[in-house]
Amino acid sequence: MNNRKVTVAPVIETQRTILRAHRLEDFDAYATMWAEPAVTRFIGGKPRTREESWMRFLRHAGLWSLLCYGFWAIEEKATGRFVGEAGFHDLKRDMEPSIEGIPEAGWALAPAVHGAGLATEVVGRVLAWGEETFGRVKTVCIIDPENTASLNVADKVGYREVLRTTYHDTPTVLLERLS
Repeated sequence: MNNRKVTVAPVIETQRTILRAHRLEDFDAYATMWAEPAVTRFIGGKPRTREESWMRFLRHAGLWSLLCYGFWAIEEKATGRFVGEAGFHDLKRDMEPSIEGIPEAGWALAPAVHGAGLATEVVGRVLAWGEETFGRVKTVCIIDPENTASLNVADKVGYREVLRTTYHDTPTVLLERLS
């Protein structure tokens, strides 16, 4: 990765969204999204409590300040509402093979916008930012093998399956992409 220091989420846009830092006023919508079984079905397997969502929410500022990359809040241009999040993280996951030190892409959207192609649009823009910022590096993502929608998004933006493994005793697909 290059030495370009980015310590807060820059504002970037897609045709239908504004990707920006999470704001305190996003939290209620954020907690509501993470309490939805449709969102957590393949990400942890159970809805998150408000407290669990708060801990995850706080993580976003720390990622940017420490790693110079992180997650963006996804704001819908047409309505101004929070509709999800996407970006890169390094969560020091206890899994084999290790992906520690490799930017891991991730995304989650509110059920109201599922199926509209927004994830592909947003993830494509996040990856373009990654290429502009990191240069040509490998990024990874992990996806539940039953999460067909996210596997399709990953395929559309250039991720390819490396292997199948487990994470927290759950089957997981590890994918990688070279920018």
